[in-house]
Amino acid sequence: MEAPSFFAKEAGQWERRSLEAVWHPCTQMQRHLPAGDPNALPLLPVARAAGPWLYGFDGRAYYDAISSWWTTLFGHRHPPIIAAIKEQLDTLDHVLLAGCTHAAAVELAERLRALTGGQLGHAFFASDGASATEIALKMAAHYARNRGFPCKTGFVCFAGGYHGETIGALGVTDVPLFRQAYEPLLRPATILPCPDARLGPPALERAVCALRSHLQAHAEEVAAVIVEPMVQCAGGMIMHSPEFLRCVRRLCDEYGVLLIFDEIAVGCGRTGRLFAHEHAGVRPDLLCLSKGITGGTLPLAVVLTTDEVFEAFLDERIERGFLHSHSYTGNPLACRAACATLALLEEPGIPERLEALGAAFERALAPIAAQHGAAHLRRCGTLVAFDLPKAAEDFPRRAAVAALEHGLLLRPLGRTVYVMPPYETRPEEVDFACEAIVRTLADVL
Repeated sequence: MEAPSFFAKEAGQWERRSLEAVWHPCTQMQRHLPAGDPNALPLLPVARAAGPWLYGFDGRAYYDAISSWWTTLFGHRHPPIIAAIKEQLDTLDHVLLAGCTHAAAVELAERLRALTGGQLGHAFFASDGASATEIALKMAAHYARNRGFPCKTGFVCFAGGYHGETIGALGVTDVPLFRQAYEPLLRPATILPCPDARLGPPALERAVCALRSHLQAHAEEVAAVIVEPMVQCAGGMIMHSPEFLRCVRRLCDEYGVLLIFDEIAVGCGRTGRLFAHEHAGVRPDLLCLSKGITGGTLPLAVVLTTDEVFEAFLDERIERGFLHSHSYTGNPLACRAACATLALLEEPGIPERLEALGAAFERALAPIAAQHGAAHLRRCGTLVAFDLPKAAEDFPRRAAVAALEHGLLLRPLGRTVYVMPPYETRPEEVDFACEAIVRTLADVL
């Protein structure tokens, strides 16, 4: 495929300088080199952004169909969130949260406590999703130790699950591409079958039976079960029913095991509810949030815990406390952005708007999927996906390049095409994005 023609001179110089100086994440850099090579995968130099659009240095617009790695909730530079950050910047930029506190962190923690019905009343802050996973895993094992069960150090996760790429998080992640190079470094978890809705009710039964059998035999060794509620995103947008979450909650209660819900990607309205686990009417013992919680503006993660978990760390002995920290824990700017984001998510009519947005993409993508022999068109809230079983192995790379030609930022997961759109997407923008997907697939299939 020829190199895209839209890179103007200024854009080209930023691409070249980036390839010389920046090691890009989740990337085989060899595919980008050398800049200007017609066979190289081009970078997209982004000059600015507004709403659901990214703009190149040549002024060309690109619809952000993946919300910039699932972070941008309402749209880029959403005015109420930007205003909150600017207001906070005028009073306090940062202060350590060990031995100090500030209004933004307190108000965010209080808001999250209220939004979880008071059941998850303690917020531990970090900087990114993988850090939230690490914190939750450490908390679960340390909680068991403090309660007198030092042998409970194991974890249970599910096939196709993804919880981050730091060493602890990789231990409970089942995406081979991310794990293989670091396997000798990992402390492996027990990986059980996932209740993939594409496989029908038997998949749910297999997953629940496997969990029950494992806990019957090994509950005294298991600190926690970790689950991505409703959608396992990085594994290929694998969706499951709310009943699975209810079953997991019951089994964890029965066998005395903590339950971690990883809502780093699926929280903050993505599934149509503020929290994905609300579809099942249950709460976890620990809840991980990140990505969209600041509306896609600043790095922040939060782990919410129950009173029972929090109180297990209260003791005169310092070693029984949770001695985990990040330099920018509870950064005031990020916390203020999160408060503004949650205020927007609490506005009247938000669930209906999210449902309408997801349904509009589902309707528009249905004939596209059918035209290309796609399987399993599926939706959960604003997240819509379908699979292309006959696509070539290099489909994701070729589709990403072709999509840029048609004004679309798209990153398929293997043979799974998906959209996770910014919430402030207008009907005409839905039409534009889906027409761009039509043209992209016509180019590469």
